[in-house]
Amino acid sequence: MAAALVLASCGGDDSGNGNGEDNGGDAEGSDLSITFIPTDLGNPYFEASNTGAGEATEEFGASLSIVGPQEATPDAQVEHINTAAQQGEDAIAIAANDVSAVCGALNEAREVGIPVVTYDSDTDPDCRDLFVNQASAEGIARGQLELVSDQIGGEGRIAILSATANSPNQNQWIALMEEELEANYPEIELVDIVYGDDDDQRSFDQTAALLQSHSDLDAIVSPTTVGIAAASRYIADSPYAGEIVITGLGTPNQMREYVESGVVEAFALWNPEDLGYLAAWAAYAVATGEIDGEEGDTFEAGRLGEYTVGADGEILLGDPFVFDADNIDDFDF
Repeated sequence: MAAALVLASCGGDDSGNGNGEDNGGDAEGSDLSITFIPTDLGNPYFEASNTGAGEATEEFGASLSIVGPQEATPDAQVEHINTAAQQGEDAIAIAANDVSAVCGALNEAREVGIPVVTYDSDTDPDCRDLFVNQASAEGIARGQLELVSDQIGGEGRIAILSATANSPNQNQWIALMEEELEANYPEIELVDIVYGDDDDQRSFDQTAALLQSHSDLDAIVSPTTVGIAAASRYIADSPYAGEIVITGLGTPNQMREYVESGVVEAFALWNPEDLGYLAAWAAYAVATGEIDGEEGDTFEAGRLGEYTVGADGEILLGDPFVFDADNIDDFDF
């Protein structure tokens, strides 16, 4: 259920004190050891963010361990949090599988001086020191609705293929999409929300089930990279190709063949490598005591420049980017 990969290490005899003492804010350079815990291993999106984290840790000269479950469950993440705390890591960065289920373990780690940075999907603010948000939740929700509205002519029936039912970021985006639909898209009806559990085969099957249940569906919006790729693959080999709009959040390398074949017109995302890169620099800043995680704190994040901590410890990467046939070949992740 677990795998670990040390991506970069520079000098030092130990990666942590390992004895439960408070080591937050004391680590420097090659003495720093950071554990990243994505929602699950083998997910192309998080593989890209792992690459960014590795790039950052090489730059500031620290060791990086990436561990995580094979399936996106909070219980499996708790095991890795506990292990990182027992090993005396200098910081933990986690993309949470549940907003509250991992909080007990995270707060135990913080009690022994290990700062916690969430990225991609947040926990309750009381469970971490910083949250590196890929884009504002409002911007992500609004962007996906703009995409699907443009592609179905501002009216029709849509469904959402999400990740897990407990995914904090997915649920926040969906709630905001529902509000935005009611306020600004009176001719678009959301007829169903289904969950593929960020599993390729289950997402594929849920796509098939959606189309069996809703024969007059116009579009599927999938705010998860696993889901949008699985839905596109199903549509590509079905009579619905060219009839059902697929959009949402995906990576260029996953979606290139579907854009080139015309199955998908446009989709959105931020650069997940930049997200992992920024999360690592944020972990470095708080672990070394450069910042405390208070609103207004500023720190340098390598090639991305200076960032400022906002309310509730949030750091915003930037706005989503739309990929289509005109630009997708300019990107490789």
